[in-house]
Amino acid sequence: MRKWLIGLFVAMAATTPTAAALPTGATAPDFVTTGAVGGKAFRLHLAEQLRKGPVVLYFFPKAFTKGCTLEAHAFSEAAKDFRKAGARVIGMSADDLPTLKRFSVEACRNTFPVATATPDVIKSYDVSLKQKPELTDRTSYVIDRKGRIVFVHSDLEWSEHVSKTLAAVRELKR
Repeated sequence: MRKWLIGLFVAMAATTPTAAALPTGATAPDFVTTGAVGGKAFRLHLAEQLRKGPVVLYFFPKAFTKGCTLEAHAFSEAAKDFRKAGARVIGMSADDLPTLKRFSVEACRNTFPVATATPDVIKSYDVSLKQKPELTDRTSYVIDRKGRIVFVHSDLEWSEHVSKTLAAVRELKR
């Protein structure tokens, strides 16, 4: 019986949303890093991206893992809907640039950039994965063009990040 209860507790903890430190209404920390889209590297500056409209900044733990690949496919499939709502999607992880170049083609299907979350970015957005602090957890932020966080969803389960951030972006457009 005790093993069953421990197993239940562990399963519940694994699916419980994590707490993001940056609350709605906070100013999103600006950063410059290297990203990739369509397999090509580029310099990514958040402030420049925000000049074009709201940004969905989603952090994921590790490229080419099951959940992260499924999440990237889902964001890719919804890319037109995000653009129609006026928003840009940017994925971020602690993966190196060569890995992200491949991931931008294979998982993101050339539809949105992925970028390297440096230790400073991970710290400033408080997205360090508790089990492996060198990786990011799964947290999605919707940031308005003024740089204010208007929506946060932090949950290691990937499946609702796209629908929830798209709903928040559409709400911004109203």
